[in-house]
Amino acid sequence: MGVVILLVMAAGVGLMLTRRLPTAFALVLLAVVIAFLAGAPLTGENSVLDTVLQEGAPALAATMIAIVLGSWLGKLLDETGIAGTLVRKIVEFGGDRPTVVALGVLGVSALVGTVTGSAPAAMLAGIIGIPAMIAVGMPKVTAAGTVLMGIAVGIPFELPVWQFFSTALELPIPTVRGFMVKLFPFALVAALAFVLVETRRRGTEHAWSLKSLDAKPRSRRAELGDAPWYALLAPAVPLVLALGFELAIIPSLLAGVLYALVTTTRPGEMNKRLLRTLYGGFEVAAPPIVLFVAIGILLAAVKLPGAVEALEPLVKAVSPQNPVLFVLVFTLLVPLCLYRGPLNVFGLGAGIAGVLIATGIYPAAAVLGMTTSYNQVFGVADPTSTQTVWSAQYAGVTPQQVMVRTLPYVWAVALGGLCVTAATHL
Repeated sequence: MGVVILLVMAAGVGLMLTRRLPTAFALVLLAVVIAFLAGAPLTGENSVLDTVLQEGAPALAATMIAIVLGSWLGKLLDETGIAGTLVRKIVEFGGDRPTVVALGVLGVSALVGTVTGSAPAAMLAGIIGIPAMIAVGMPKVTAAGTVLMGIAVGIPFELPVWQFFSTALELPIPTVRGFMVKLFPFALVAALAFVLVETRRRGTEHAWSLKSLDAKPRSRRAELGDAPWYALLAPAVPLVLALGFELAIIPSLLAGVLYALVTTTRPGEMNKRLLRTLYGGFEVAAPPIVLFVAIGILLAAVKLPGAVEALEPLVKAVSPQNPVLFVLVFTLLVPLCLYRGPLNVFGLGAGIAGVLIATGIYPAAAVLGMTTSYNQVFGVADPTSTQTVWSAQYAGVTPQQVMVRTLPYVWAVALGGLCVTAATHL
């Protein structure tokens, strides 16, 4: 039966790759089929309806709330001009020096990436940052890649991601936080290397320029929409509270929302802005919430006793236990997290991670290291991820061009994460 379940999983990957079914729908269908193959009854204990669907759907509720709050803060950063001001300050400082401008945009992208992920993060940093980089002569692919590599630097400190891995892998937040801190230097070095190497290798190209400003602005702030200098600290507030003071994730994100609101909004306008940005945040958060509902359902299915019993001998036979082999094999398998492949943690990879933990093949902390390392690749180089698609299209190139240019750098990040995992947990 284990072979049949694996074949069903392969069919699920096929449905996602060929876009016959949206990822969330394919995962739910896959979960139901796996549950029936595992011998689960329709209702009752360890059943399809009560366990897989009813208990699985809200299993990642804490992650969903964190996603909403992160999206809410992201909308505030956009509407209040905080993100735009950060990028403009960097562009003004960099002048016509492409490397300096790129490093500045990289830093802002990293800061924004700690607040929210996916396309909203790319848009917050890239709407101004990508044209600015191209205007000073940076090639389009490099400009798009710089924003994505910057977001990847922020991913280890993205609080909703902490909550997701904590809930999905049943690990305490301090464990997740501890590994993310170790993963961060690899992401930072790779991002800096990308900017420094690619700007030197590709030279400069002048293709377009920033839009000209009004000739007679009423004031600089009215012209540019600058936020107050103290408001620019808003993206860092949740991170400081969660990382420095070890405050819980949801209160940390709420503190960031309130700080961004209070430092940019007059008292009489707070209610309207709160509701407007909250509703906008829900619109941004809706797609990942649907995906997390499906992932929760899939995790519930692969953890059923029948599924664990059927899959354990097969998974154990192909899972390397030697630390060196672990690093070698899973480094070579990095491309399988691209194109919504079987190791994409926001797809079937979540189910595979659940199987590895439920069967006892690897400790949960080792699975954390593997999945977070792969997530660094997916978040930058996957041509199907929304942030990659948006950045590439906005810069005027294809997602595949961005993938080819960025993949070697994020592959090295995954290698670093897997080495740390093997050294500390195997």
